[in-house]
Amino acid sequence: MSRTVWINGSWLPEQEAKVSVFDRGFLFADAIYEVTAVIDGKLVDFDGHMARLRRSCASLSLACPWDGEALRALHQELIQRNQLDEGAIYLQLTRGDSGDRTFLCPEGTEPTLVLFTQAREIVNVPQGIQGIRAITCPDIRWGRRDIKSVGLLAACMAKQEARRQGADDALLVEQGFITEGASSNVFIVTPDNRLVTRPLGNDILHGITRGTLLKLAQELGIEHVERPFTPTEAREASEVFISSATSLVWPVVVIDGVAIGDGAPGPFTRRLRERYIAALREQMA
Repeated sequence: MSRTVWINGSWLPEQEAKVSVFDRGFLFADAIYEVTAVIDGKLVDFDGHMARLRRSCASLSLACPWDGEALRALHQELIQRNQLDEGAIYLQLTRGDSGDRTFLCPEGTEPTLVLFTQAREIVNVPQGIQGIRAITCPDIRWGRRDIKSVGLLAACMAKQEARRQGADDALLVEQGFITEGASSNVFIVTPDNRLVTRPLGNDILHGITRGTLLKLAQELGIEHVERPFTPTEAREASEVFISSATSLVWPVVVIDGVAIGDGAPGPFTRRLRERYIAALREQMA
């Protein structure tokens, strides 16, 4: 079934949805995005995603003429028009069509806003149940990873390298420490049962799922620490997992060919994943 896409006030069949070749998102990656999961036909953590969208806009001095309630209404109508039960909605906001290719954006350029759906299973996926295999590779991304920019070439290259090596994903390393996954935040469970994840800063995305998981861990009485950790610590950890809006929680059972723990999803990861999914459904009820 052809999807219905929203572009700057128009509802269009996906085959007719077009963006100018002079759009700065296309020419310069002068754009940001958000992805909101949809489960049981309902938005997940929508307010958190809109708060991060505003932060990204502010960091780039990028105007967003649509407020949170208007964007919520658009997301909900997209769900209805596309009969989306489970999957994601992608919001792409660019600085717009500058009329020609120029590094400096002319005053008064109108932003381009695109929203589209992507139907796919999120909850009952093999990766979440059986775990994934990961490699480590250098983090070559730009220095403002807290801004959710559409400039994702380095992440694509990391995932391609993971596939080439027979793995499912990549964990990125900078100055001897894991920053995050190619499209996720990373957690380890140490042998003394502490949950560890890298602290917030410009070097990682401020994951909405990450924040919720830390709150749930606290509710479950799990001690957590926010600090950098090395690939060696990750390989020697009892458990490792990644989190994102559409993966929720995926156990990492192998890193660089080394089995994590006994090579199967660990009890803490399974427990936190189950509690997170339950919390989402309680929130959306």
